[in-house]
Amino acid sequence: MLNKQSGCAGALDVGTSPVTLGWWEANVHTGLCLLPEHMSSRDAGHSSSVAGSRQCAECSVTAASSATSPDPMFLFPEAEETLLIDIAANTGCKVRIQGEEAAERLFEIPDEERCLGFLAEVQSIQEAHLKASPMEPKDSSSWHQVEKNLPGLSQASSSGALGFEDDFTALSIEEKRNGQNNQAGSRREPPPPPVPQNRQFLREREGSLRDQPKVTNTMRKMFLPSSQSGQREGLIKHLLAKREKAYVNLHNFRFFVGTWNVNGQSPDSSLEPWLVCDSEPPDVYCIGFQELDLSTEAFFYFDSVKEQEWLTAVEKALHPHAKYKKVQMVRLVGMMLLIFAKKDQLSNIREIVTESVGTGVMGKMGNKGGVAVRFVFHNTTFCIVNSHLAAHVEDFERRNQDYKDICARMSFVTPDESLPHVNIMKHDVVIWLGDLNYRLCLPDASEVKSLISKNELQKLLTYDQLNIQRTQKKAFADFTEGEIKFIPTYKYDSKTDRWDSSGKCRVPAWCDRILWRGGNITQLRYGSHMDLKTSDHKPVSALFRIGVKVVDEQKYRKLFEDIVRLMDRMENDFLPSLELSRREFEFQNVKFRQLQKQKFQITNNGQVTCHFSFIPKLNDNHYCKPWLRAEPCEGYLEPDESTDISLDVYVSKDSVTLLNSGEDKIEDILVLHLDRGKDYFLTISGTYLPSCFGTSLEALCRMRRPIREVPVTKLIDLGEDSFLEKEKSVLQMGALDSEEASGTPLQVPKEMWLLVDHLFKHACHQEDLFQTPGMQEELEQIIDCLDTSIPETIPGSNHSVAEALLIFLEALPEPVICYELYQRCLDWSHSSRLCRQVIFQLPRCHRSVFRYLMSFLRELLRYSEDNKVSVTMIASSCVRRPT
Repeated sequence: MLNKQSGCAGALDVGTSPVTLGWWEANVHTGLCLLPEHMSSRDAGHSSSVAGSRQCAECSVTAASSATSPDPMFLFPEAEETLLIDIAANTGCKVRIQGEEAAERLFEIPDEERCLGFLAEVQSIQEAHLKASPMEPKDSSSWHQVEKNLPGLSQASSSGALGFEDDFTALSIEEKRNGQNNQAGSRREPPPPPVPQNRQFLREREGSLRDQPKVTNTMRKMFLPSSQSGQREGLIKHLLAKREKAYVNLHNFRFFVGTWNVNGQSPDSSLEPWLVCDSEPPDVYCIGFQELDLSTEAFFYFDSVKEQEWLTAVEKALHPHAKYKKVQMVRLVGMMLLIFAKKDQLSNIREIVTESVGTGVMGKMGNKGGVAVRFVFHNTTFCIVNSHLAAHVEDFERRNQDYKDICARMSFVTPDESLPHVNIMKHDVVIWLGDLNYRLCLPDASEVKSLISKNELQKLLTYDQLNIQRTQKKAFADFTEGEIKFIPTYKYDSKTDRWDSSGKCRVPAWCDRILWRGGNITQLRYGSHMDLKTSDHKPVSALFRIGVKVVDEQKYRKLFEDIVRLMDRMENDFLPSLELSRREFEFQNVKFRQLQKQKFQITNNGQVTCHFSFIPKLNDNHYCKPWLRAEPCEGYLEPDESTDISLDVYVSKDSVTLLNSGEDKIEDILVLHLDRGKDYFLTISGTYLPSCFGTSLEALCRMRRPIREVPVTKLIDLGEDSFLEKEKSVLQMGALDSEEASGTPLQVPKEMWLLVDHLFKHACHQEDLFQTPGMQEELEQIIDCLDTSIPETIPGSNHSVAEALLIFLEALPEPVICYELYQRCLDWSHSSRLCRQVIFQLPRCHRSVFRYLMSFLRELLRYSEDNKVSVTMIASSCVRRPT
């Protein structure tokens, strides 16, 4: 960071006439040669270090630390500084100083008039100096400094005319408008192609450019605005990726993949029978565990003793004929994924990113879900997913939903934050392992065991739910699984090889599976390991031979140079162009948590490869409103190539309140930007159906009819009145509770009463209440039912109704315990008397809702042995941390 040196006057010395800047900020002091004829010769030996100062041998531009002292304060003589001046129409002067060993520094003169004045003043001084003095190096003792104030800049400060900053995010509105076309490409670039480990050829190429007297296209590119340079770089990377086959060779590597549901147990024997199943050591280990820790604390705390126990057991049991090092580990509650690689392969693994998705209640609880690690091995991208899907024989649709949720919600942030996120399927190789929990569609355990004893496994596999769902393309449709020749791995009596002998007598099933997608993959082995008896599951392993793309650096270098030459010829001759199949989109009857999609096609009808992206409108931070998304939001198209873009409208808890109140509408304009081309405008319109979900408690308590029957103007009035109602209730805490007039608000919203009453009557004994997620279709039915009617019964299962209640509470614009009382609740939690005071300070309807919910939860806890509800699990249902 740049540190301001208070009380220190700095000068930019140009020959013998320094220009005082009025203040000084620097960790790098460098000579700045601004003459046009010198700008292209930045590396031609114009800098030398004489007596601790930096000078240009031809124009004698010297940076000094004060107006009187020739000794600079900070010098980086090892840095190879480059001055880049970006001057665009109606913008100021942006200067970037960068070096191979010195950190990049950027500063800007945002005012155009002062910028031009600054440049004119410096250039006139330089020209005058060149006429007055010979072009030869000076000794540092021969120059002196005379102050000459630059008008308007002598009193500059960090927020004034000449401000130093680490990036250019703080641009003026005028600059945003004029720079929008150039900046869009630099915000998002495609995933970079492999960069050769040995960059010597790039240094040699730079050296040859320094020796050339003329300004080449490469040098001209360096003095274009930085975003244009970024667009060019992105296009080069795209073309390299398209022609990858020209510079990569396939090398085979061995991958061991293992999965085991350990049922909350600790390791009690060596894992070598599982992890060392072949004489040749694998190059990479991918090992997944499920139900690592079944304790309640594991749901709420990151640390787990079991994690270290199993990690140690794995490290001790890796193949003895090779040395391994842990690449990455990721854990979510009971799911843990470990990646190990041979030590000699570690340098070829990069861009390692972890991610996790919970698919429990409200899609958050981590008792079910998935964890993943993505990485690049040589030039091949890998994604390893370990998942634990929903249990119970009849819940195969919930397992399908878990799979879809993991695919939809799991995305990886690449090391370059300007690049778009990468989802699971956007990898060359995807390996999916875990306790997928798919069962057999045969209810008779005896019949299944009989078929197993007769080794009629293929007949049993025709009843396997995973095989059926894959055939119907409901889940894992694009994945491959090896032939299963081992008996089911679930369920056994712990510590034995006996099938489940408990009262439930579970039907044996192949719950534990390993699947893959991608090319150049051969499965060498797929089996279970009956010797390990720690858990009620048996571990499963697969051994793969995977062809990995390894870069031939010589071929890569040649192709890179060919592409650069091609771009030099084409970029000034052709402009990109797009054809859109449609530009207006209307979404009718948009509802809370119900996705709507519309697609359109774009075609590159120009003669050059083009890069498109959706960009923010003026003064906006995002390219669209929070309820809208374009997929893909950026990309590249070859000439005559087309692609479909999906516009998705989805109203979540984050956007529902503004739409309910009428402050927002289903209206937006998207700007589809084409680098070096024009902008295309897409109009989005539609109608929204209000929902009780996301509406304030005050407004709901004043509605005696379903929200869809309330006129929109009345909804807006209720939204405005809810704030007044809240203030009034705080001032008159006791008075409102005894009102008996006909217009008295309801004590609690009727929608909440319907949900709670249903659960009270039907779900007190429901196993795993508030822990098992509901079905998406049932949740949509429940929300529609509450928005359109006052039903006698709520549709759907108890689990769906329970999740609907949690969604209702989470979507409230102000939680039951108001944000303003959140900290007070924490501070006073030690005293029951103070806690009662906090509750008394709540607005009337919030206080009534709190008491009603607590009575219901107290009733649930009476049957906790049946429903498994605990105080810890429900503690956060009414309280949310302010954001």
